[in-house]
Amino acid sequence: MTALEDGLLQDDVVLVSGGTQGVGGAVARAALRNGASVVVTGRRREVGEAFVETLGDRAAYVPCDVADVEQCRAAVAATIERFGRVDRLVNSAAVTTRGALLETTPDFFDHQMAVNVRGPFFLMQGVVAHLVERGAPGAVVNVSSMSAHGGQPHLAAYSTSKAALNGLTRNTAHAHRWDRIRVNAVNLGWTDTEAEDGIQRRFHGAGDDWRDEAGRALPMGRLGQVDEIADLVVFLLSDRSGVVTGSVLDWDQQVPGASD
Repeated sequence: MTALEDGLLQDDVVLVSGGTQGVGGAVARAALRNGASVVVTGRRREVGEAFVETLGDRAAYVPCDVADVEQCRAAVAATIERFGRVDRLVNSAAVTTRGALLETTPDFFDHQMAVNVRGPFFLMQGVVAHLVERGAPGAVVNVSSMSAHGGQPHLAAYSTSKAALNGLTRNTAHAHRWDRIRVNAVNLGWTDTEAEDGIQRRFHGAGDDWRDEAGRALPMGRLGQVDEIADLVVFLLSDRSGVVTGSVLDWDQQVPGASD
């Protein structure tokens, strides 16, 4: 059975922030394969428009910098205008710029929180308000990080933002469970994305073989892949995942709290 024949999101409308590349782009493709119409957001118009051209007429691009609350609200409104409603939301947009505690400036910290927490907050606010007004069930998946468990010293603000996102996930899930709106999050481990490639080269002096070198140091011998994550996100968005809400799932090959 192919993914399209599964139809896990048949006739649903899905909004994916940061959906023009990486994990968000893979989620958009998987949602389409499962019968949804999809709106993807991103800051770079040329990238977004080129991406949706590869997806077909059930996909649309809306420019949005999630650090700007008004742009978040406009993205929700544009989705409803384009497809008549929105049923599911994936918060995938994020920044992972490095910064340790002692070198983090207030502006750096505020930008991390604006993109990684405030943006998802107000995107959820818009989508949940729309669902409540319709009296319709729905689902949200927040793409979080294993760094929410504590993270590396050079990810102080990022780790803080992802821990906050996970708290927000549980709070919203609890608040709207009687509205039949399910909210879950996925803590991603080390994943092979375009953004990660850039970060490894910019901040860690990585060469062309950095993926192979990283894989040799990991239990499964490789980095996580975006299409694998997308399948899980689509499952959580869909009714196939049942009543689960308020869960934060670790998607990684390392086990927090365990030791050799």
